[in-house]
Amino acid sequence: MATVREVTFELLRELGMRRIFGNPGSTELTMFKGFPADFSYVLGLQESVVVGMADGYAQATRNAALVNLHSAVGVGHAMGNIFTAYRNRTPLVITAGQQSRSLLQMEPFLFSTQPTELPKPYVKWSCEPARPEDVPAAIARAYYLAMQPPCGPTFVSVPIDDWDAPAESLAARQVSRRIAPDPAALQPLAKALGESRRPVFVVGGAPDRDGAWHALVSLAEKHGAVVWASPLIGRCSFPEDHRLFAGQLPAFREEICSRLAGHDLVVAIGAPIFTYHAEGHGPYLPPEIRAFQLTEDPDWAASALAGDSIVGSVGLAVEALLQAQRSGGPAAQSGRAPATRLELADPLTDAMLVQTLQDLRPKDSIIVEEAPSTRGATQRYLPISQPESFFTCASGGLGHSMPAAVGVALGMGDRKTPRKVIAMIGDGSAMYAIQALWSAAQLKLPITFVIVNNARYQALHHFSQRFGITQPVGTDLPGIDFVGIARAQGCDGVRVTRASELVPALKSALQAAVPTLVEVVVT
Repeated sequence: MATVREVTFELLRELGMRRIFGNPGSTELTMFKGFPADFSYVLGLQESVVVGMADGYAQATRNAALVNLHSAVGVGHAMGNIFTAYRNRTPLVITAGQQSRSLLQMEPFLFSTQPTELPKPYVKWSCEPARPEDVPAAIARAYYLAMQPPCGPTFVSVPIDDWDAPAESLAARQVSRRIAPDPAALQPLAKALGESRRPVFVVGGAPDRDGAWHALVSLAEKHGAVVWASPLIGRCSFPEDHRLFAGQLPAFREEICSRLAGHDLVVAIGAPIFTYHAEGHGPYLPPEIRAFQLTEDPDWAASALAGDSIVGSVGLAVEALLQAQRSGGPAAQSGRAPATRLELADPLTDAMLVQTLQDLRPKDSIIVEEAPSTRGATQRYLPISQPESFFTCASGGLGHSMPAAVGVALGMGDRKTPRKVIAMIGDGSAMYAIQALWSAAQLKLPITFVIVNNARYQALHHFSQRFGITQPVGTDLPGIDFVGIARAQGCDGVRVTRASELVPALKSALQAAVPTLVEVVVT
């Protein structure tokens, strides 16, 4: 009879999961005895980096990624990016080593006391199989659950001695991943859309994940709906240079309400109603507006504070709505005006940097972003115009996007037509996962890392104004040499302090065949 190890690796082959992201420890070593030649192990130098890379890879390949962590401590290190993967709706199958079953009652060294509870509530399912021979079935179940909408991470704890135990073969199965919305529930929305004079869409990341980008554009054009991006989402789902795109909604109740004023219908598509970052006051919606929500997430439907919610795959819902009739032509509405061009001059600002990057980058390139204080400039001067072209952390937790860029580039490299990956990272964010540069160098991935260096956690200065704080403490970051750090990990790097240096530095980095870091000092 085959071993648990052999059955598991054959299952992973059938599921298309031949890359394992990890940082190994003693309780994981037996999993990799006789490591199959057709698999690869992607090493990260810290467990949070490992999960971030796997997150980017899973999003780029549209398939769950396998993560291997080290017992309780490794899971603890990784929790920040497990939380982000949960918020990003990223399918991950996370395994962690556990001590031998014969030692579990004696609380041995490197023992995880309650392994299935540790990653909760930020995994969809968590299991330590009761018997060694149940490990392959547990990993299979973890995969199918991770891939079901809303996607997310799952977790399996595996004792070190389980891998050599005998197990019966287990074939992969086909499990449907799209859930059709109730046609009867869609009818009132279709009618309301057909009759609306001033419709508005609030769009989350689900249409891009569900392959509904182009269908959503057609639906907006059919009805003349103005489109806002939902606050604080991890992907872009509508072309930001389109005449109907209005911008990104702020995450504050009063400001959302003011932007929706004057419309008679709002449809949240793959987004909550709504995401808030601070306490607000007043109504959640203007009194004259009718609200609907299309979501794959029953929790979002249950927690919505207004409107009617329809649960099902967002792509299928949008395609169904496209078939409905409209009374008359599209509404005569338009979104935001194009941004006014900036003159590139000293001192450099983040807006100048973003505008220059937009001018120079390949049009099909992918932006992986984690520069919170630069986000306003990015949203204005670097419009995303193609599907699967923008990734960030929907959780607000730092340390995701630098390693995610490595995973995205690795996943794009598996496609027939690879695309350039550009990671735009704030100086504060970069220090949460700077070890990702080593993995990029070892994998020889042609990523361009752009560090926006304003020498502090600038986003906190913006946000502290809401609380009347003029000088927040612990936010200055002087004296970090990002070019030196990059070179020490095997990446090329250059520092830009003047406007005249910016274009040559970015051009060279974008054309490089190896990972290259450009540190840009901005005021």
